[in-house]
Amino acid sequence: MATRIEVAVAHAPAADLRLVRQAALWGLLGAKMLGGLGVQWDIRWHLLIGRDSFWIAPHLFGVLGLETLRARRGEPRRDGVRALGLVGTPGFHLAWWGMALTIVAAPVDDLWHRLFGVDVTLWSPPHLLGLAGAQVNTLGCLLIALELWPRESRVRRAAFLAGGTLLLAAFYITVDPAIQTAFRRGGLFFFAWPMLGTLAFGFTLALTSRLAPLRATPLVLALGALALHYVGIAVADAGFALTQPTPAIEETIANHPDSPIAIAHEMARRNAARPGRSVSLRVFPLLPAALMALVDARRRPHAAALAFGLGLLVVSGMMFAGTPALNHALPTTTDLVAAAALTALAALTAAAAARILVDRFGQARSPVRARPGA
Repeated sequence: MATRIEVAVAHAPAADLRLVRQAALWGLLGAKMLGGLGVQWDIRWHLLIGRDSFWIAPHLFGVLGLETLRARRGEPRRDGVRALGLVGTPGFHLAWWGMALTIVAAPVDDLWHRLFGVDVTLWSPPHLLGLAGAQVNTLGCLLIALELWPRESRVRRAAFLAGGTLLLAAFYITVDPAIQTAFRRGGLFFFAWPMLGTLAFGFTLALTSRLAPLRATPLVLALGALALHYVGIAVADAGFALTQPTPAIEETIANHPDSPIAIAHEMARRNAARPGRSVSLRVFPLLPAALMALVDARRRPHAAALAFGLGLLVVSGMMFAGTPALNHALPTTTDLVAAAALTALAALTAAAAARILVDRFGQARSPVRARPGA
């Protein structure tokens, strides 16, 4: 026998459900920001103390459950799709399944530790699976914003900028280990970070520029990600001060002398810097992002992505060349030409992927109608 709550939910006005969706989206974006700060602290913990966390947003499943209940009570919705028995908008489905990937990554990570011991690299398969799930979830957030508000809505633009900033910040963290590839291998791999960054960052900036019709979108996102990095450092510092953990990093380095953590400490030693506090990799994209905005990624996404990628290659290459930790890894002229060609290819690929995804978002968008300016 149906309870009064179930009946009330099933017959709730569409406007009420819309408010629930909006609250869920902003709650998710806030949770993702807190989760991102936690990830930054977790990385610094591994780097400075020597021990992983996944975050979830169960309210996403709650929204899908609410809409599934409404459908089962005889109120099918034009903007809902069914997948594995759950009903909801395409955006909420994408966000939930992205989060499901992250949840699945947790036991995979535990199994990885049991089989191979404590890993000390961000690029382990379970970590990459978790990061991939988080990024799919963020793409779901962008699609939800597309579903909820009309094109001219300032709220929708704010949601796009917030989601794009989180997407970019997570890609920053994912690409960071490439700087150690430069340290290890040199030559063409001296440019591993800007080449991977062109692909990941360029995709994010091109995608968000198409969704949020604001010319300065690339620069806004780059500044936002830089601000999040500073906040993350402050949160980690406060957390260390509060918990006062006992460092065991020397033992970790001794047991894993060729590990990313050991290399990070060696690079910091050569640069006379403190591990985990550098903001240079977050500053490098600012000028390329400004170039991308100048070219206008909204109207010329491929040209703008090229400007960003080649700008990132030049800026980071010049800065890396003056870094003591990378003096031994300097590239040849042939390496530079090859890196420029690969960077251009990565830029065009990023712009094309962003265009395809925007088109797919347009096809998946549900016909939710909103009041102008809502």
